[in-house]
Order: sequence, then C-alpha cells, then structure tokens
Amino acid sequence: MNTVAALRALDRFSGLTDAELKLIADHGTAVHIPAHWGLIWEKTPADKAYIILSGEVSVRKGRDEIARLGPGDTVGESAIVGHRLRTASVVSVTDLEVLHFTNEAVADLMAKSSTFKTALETTTSERLGDS
Repeated sequence: MNTVAALRALDRFSGLTDAELKLIADHGTAVHIPAHWGLIWEKTPADKAYIILSGEVSVRKGRDEIARLGPGDTVGESAIVGHRLRTASVVSVTDLEVLHFTNEAVADLMAKSSTFKTALETTTSERLGDS
C-alpha cells in the first residue's frame, strides 16, 4: 500500500504538503485489522492512535454506540493529546486499513508538524467538548 497516496486521497489531509504526508506515513505503521476487532478499550491508558484509511469503526461508551467513524478519521489521539485515560472503546465494524501510531510517534509528529498538532488538538477539543 502506498500510504502517502492513501492519505492524500482523504479529504481531511488534502491540504497537507507531500512532505507532511510523508512525515505522517513514516511515523505510522500500515496495518490491516479484521472486522469486529477491538482497537481501543475504555478507561485504559493511551498508548496508541490510528488514522483510518478504509473501513468503519464503532465508538462506544459502555454498551452504547456514540459514533461511527471512517476514512480520514483519527481514533485514540484524544487521550494522548489530553493526557487522559480512554473515554470510549473502538471496535472495527468492517475490515480496516489503518495507520497505527504509538503515543511516542504522535508526540514526535506533533513536535515536527504544527499542522498535524493543530489538527489533533482541534479534533480533541471537539470530541471532549472543550471548544
């Protein structure tokens, strides 16, 4: 998979330069995740985040679905950026192609790309209701 091309095809990343897309791609690991797989669990420490390249996930608080996310969406970053435990669980609804990031990779990307940092902080603020 050409990860830079996959990122470029997503609306959320359309304004980034090729260099920024390559930086993001180089910090992540492309991973295939099968349907019905738990990616993130509520009330656990923040140790990873994902950018969804294809497929769909269900975001759940307890047993209730609170959102469906798909290509271009990020999951797991809010707890890393906010230095909090996970506020929800994320389960794949379909097979997924994602970019997987460790919390160290997210922190490094935020330090190297102000565009990436701003995007994650905005998403985190919106999701946590801090805006």
